[in-house]
Amino acid sequence: MLNVEQLKYSINHMAPERVCEAVLELRLDGIVTDERTPFGKVHFNTCFAEIEALFQRAGFHRPLDVVGYQGMSYALYDPGRWDAVQVLRWLKARCEPACEAG
Repeated sequence: MLNVEQLKYSINHMAPERVCEAVLELRLDGIVTDERTPFGKVHFNTCFAEIEALFQRAGFHRPLDVVGYQGMSYALYDPGRWDAVQVLRWLKARCEPACEAG
């Protein structure tokens, strides 16, 4: 397991190109789920400021927020376009069919 300093170092030294697809999705849809970014739950919980800075370096300059659904899925979103409750409902709808099928 990496400690917080190692996570911060890896995020701060990540190439902006790694998140360009997520930046484009944020611009188009306003929401990016965890499979579109190289970040997991631990990164969101410990290094959110660094993640936001990385998105800014990659060209997305609006504020970001993150919401999770029962620890199964997380969405990084533009709060100027989406309300947290809307994102949570979207994640719930996205997760529940997967849970029922599994």
